[in-house]
Amino acid sequence: MGAVCWPYFDPEYENFSDRINPPRVSVDNVSCHNCTLIKFDSVNKPGILLEVVQILTDLDFIITKAYISSDGGWFMDVFHVTDQHGKKITDDKTIDLIEKALGPKSQSKEGVKNWAGKRVGVHSVGDHIAIELIGRDRPGLLSEISAVLASLHFNVVVAEVWTHNRRIACVLYVNDGTRQAVDDPKRLSLVEEQLNNILRGCEDSDKVSSRTSLSMSFTHIDRRLHQMLFADRDYESFGVTTTDSECSPSFRPKIAIECCKEKGYSVVSVRCKDRAKLMFDIVCTLTDMQYVVSHATISSDVPYASQEYFIRHMDGCTLDTEGEKERVIKCLEAAIQRRVSEGVSLELCAKDRVGLLSEVTRILRENGLTVCRAGISTRGEEALNVFYVRDASGNSVDMKTIEALRKEIGKTMMVDVKKVPAYYKEPETKGWAKTSFFFGNLLERFLA
Repeated sequence: MGAVCWPYFDPEYENFSDRINPPRVSVDNVSCHNCTLIKFDSVNKPGILLEVVQILTDLDFIITKAYISSDGGWFMDVFHVTDQHGKKITDDKTIDLIEKALGPKSQSKEGVKNWAGKRVGVHSVGDHIAIELIGRDRPGLLSEISAVLASLHFNVVVAEVWTHNRRIACVLYVNDGTRQAVDDPKRLSLVEEQLNNILRGCEDSDKVSSRTSLSMSFTHIDRRLHQMLFADRDYESFGVTTTDSECSPSFRPKIAIECCKEKGYSVVSVRCKDRAKLMFDIVCTLTDMQYVVSHATISSDVPYASQEYFIRHMDGCTLDTEGEKERVIKCLEAAIQRRVSEGVSLELCAKDRVGLLSEVTRILRENGLTVCRAGISTRGEEALNVFYVRDASGNSVDMKTIEALRKEIGKTMMVDVKKVPAYYKEPETKGWAKTSFFFGNLLERFLA
């Protein structure tokens, strides 16, 4: 019997259309007097909208308007953006970064291999272990998690913590304090066991699972947190009573889904308080639910945002049943609310060391505060932390408590207390750099 000869398949064929019609990007500071227009078009492919929005979000841009169209084989969009101060994007290095990230050079590592800032953010932490945790939240849980890591001499160099609907999701990058990954199997097994014990201690009759996982890989942390909470079904209430602010009409997003039969789309309309990264959170969730956005319009009329998405499922179907519509509405509400943190933020800067996070969260717990969201990062020898806090009942914190806390923590580290605005911008640090990953999330796709 003769040998079977399979036809040759060029591994570069998949990128053939990109090579013939490479993505094009232009940065326009002339057409609009109060914002920068970023115009992007490329061959249409699955996930392209999320990829573009993710890049703009990782650059810490505020998207005030956007127009998306991707019918057929071509993807075209226009974004109106500003920096965190509401100013145009005029810095030459930032504009060059946009063009490299979205333009033809984004298809290879050549466009970024010589960037001076390529070790910013998550790539400055050295070798690491990534720890993912998800489970039922309760007051003091973050303090217990960080105490376990400190007792086993793990140093937390980067982390994001979200809580929603009495659930907590964390992604932490840890090392041994000398910028080296922990590779002792017994030590890794022990930390996983102890963290699982803490999470299992939070479970009750709801029987919702808790879990801990360890890996050596990088991930886009915000997207991963959305995926973890979505898989955990945090959009279902489980009989949980929400706080007053979450129930207020001004807080809850208004989401409606209609059918556009003549065009074959379902139209998702969202109106809610505007804030940073709102578009990313919505597009990320629609993508993870296997919906394709063909057209979209985004606008901001501070303090509110209006967003409209024309979607189909990946199989081409629209949302025809009330059950499907209700599920999408619940999932989008959850995606929007996970990052909302009205109240008080504590911004801390101190020399990085093993046990720092454990010390800070212990002090917060002893003062009756619970962390509803947190961001931890490391720049050189400095640890930069932001904690969004409430009291143990989920209500706003008494400022007398905050002042007492400031005096206690301020003895060993720089402290800045801010009232979180009800919309739009997240708090900024004063000269320390933000706790978001800034260029780190963007660069990991090139430097992995």
